[in-house]
Amino acid sequence: MNQRFRLAALLVGLASSVFAENPALESPESPRPPTRLRIEVGAAPGLLDGPVEGRLLVALGRTNSPEPRQSLGNTGRDAAPVLGRDVRNFGPRSRAVLDRDSALFPLASLSDLPAGDYWVQAVLRTNRDLLLTDAPGNLTGEPIRVHLNPARGGTVRLTLDRRLPAESLPADTEWVRHLKLRSEVLSAFWGRPMFLRAAVVLPKGWDAEPARKYPLLVTIGGFGTRYTAADHSMEEGHAFRSAWLDSDAPRFVRLQLDGAGPLGDPYQVDSANHGPYGQALIRELIPLVESAFRCGGAANRRVLTGGSTGGWVSLALQVLYPDFFGGCWSGYPDPPDFRALQLVNIYSDTNAFVNAWGVERPCARQANGDTEFTMRHETQLENVLGAGNSFVFSGGQWGSWNATYSPRLPGGAPAAIWDARSGRIDPAVAKAWEPFDLRRHLEANWARVGPDLRGKIRIWMGDADTYFLDGATRMLEDFLKSAQPPAEARIEFASGKRHGWEPRNWTERLREMEAAVEGRAVNLRKDP
Repeated sequence: MNQRFRLAALLVGLASSVFAENPALESPESPRPPTRLRIEVGAAPGLLDGPVEGRLLVALGRTNSPEPRQSLGNTGRDAAPVLGRDVRNFGPRSRAVLDRDSALFPLASLSDLPAGDYWVQAVLRTNRDLLLTDAPGNLTGEPIRVHLNPARGGTVRLTLDRRLPAESLPADTEWVRHLKLRSEVLSAFWGRPMFLRAAVVLPKGWDAEPARKYPLLVTIGGFGTRYTAADHSMEEGHAFRSAWLDSDAPRFVRLQLDGAGPLGDPYQVDSANHGPYGQALIRELIPLVESAFRCGGAANRRVLTGGSTGGWVSLALQVLYPDFFGGCWSGYPDPPDFRALQLVNIYSDTNAFVNAWGVERPCARQANGDTEFTMRHETQLENVLGAGNSFVFSGGQWGSWNATYSPRLPGGAPAAIWDARSGRIDPAVAKAWEPFDLRRHLEANWARVGPDLRGKIRIWMGDADTYFLDGATRMLEDFLKSAQPPAEARIEFASGKRHGWEPRNWTERLREMEAAVEGRAVNLRKDP
């Protein structure tokens, strides 16, 4: 390829990436003039007793079903625009303004907002313990329908008039019990009362056999999955319920963990920023559940499973506590090797947003391989959601990973793995992520942990994973195949399958877990 052609191709690639990140831009014309459109948000009389602080978000939805606030966190070209800013000393008479200077997603500028009718809704995140839009105590208002035209400007006035209800556990059912446990180790870390939430699913016959002891199945859902997912899984018609209550089903007590905390999903491991969630699980929650629900209490009678985030957490807990758990069944896990954090090698790459050729990095792909959205795009969303206009405090996927793996700065904030605006990777922070690089941890410690992990690791993954997670799993597989003593791990890949591929149904998975608990072999069906 000659030099002139290289330059032309590079310019075309850069232009394409700009338009992909800014779908409102249709041609390389001069930018539109700054808009005077602004949104003012105040509180209804009587809603606030005194000043509060938090992250104020305003969503601009084209419909009101569901309410615009329910779209916060959505990615993609058609995601509803959202503006964000921090507020402090926000009191009964305060008015907070969001305008062209506010953080914005997915547009590059508020001037690029297409003119039209919108449902506009404000949310003020104030809950310190659950970084969720719908967390108890957060403030919101009724959506209002307005016509917005950036060229004409104008002021939209919104009122926060509702406080989301205080937390209450769902009612227990025949099969599901709900727990809220004060964690002493987390309370000491955060300097205030902190709680673990969980659900326990009982096996068929649990009440009728009071002397029987059961193995424990610890389940972790995908990113941000709440403990209440256990209730959904036991609804009539759900595949898990059918498998769980079948007359021949293996009998376990199932513990569903909670994927919410002060900095997003806590990933259930000890972290400099989330706190000692691993200790809280091992020393507080599991002993309580095993005592209250008649579990065996031995390592070979505790198994783990989950998918996506739950795939990484189940694998990480098995790897980091090799003699506490008896096996993991981990589907399409988050990256277990940070040389492939999706498509970023945090140790050698200099930028998360663009590759060595200056091309925007994909973050998700469609079934045909087309880019769905990029690293820059998703980080832009989390910068709007996060305090300080930074993904570090977003509670989103990148913010939660960053809080789990990064060191803590002197002021108490997680160190950012990359710059929120430019994507430039901080090599010192990347180095500090190494203890959570599961492949690196295993390679460095295999002589010590290998005997306890022999035959315990089972992973499955589609080789066309939506979020490019297959690369890191391949790297882990390479090590496990050569490990001495032998790992006897099972890692399955399926050609052309995307995120969420499952090789076996719940009945088959439970039977394999039962066989592992009982120390016997089981014949496995292969997915064609």
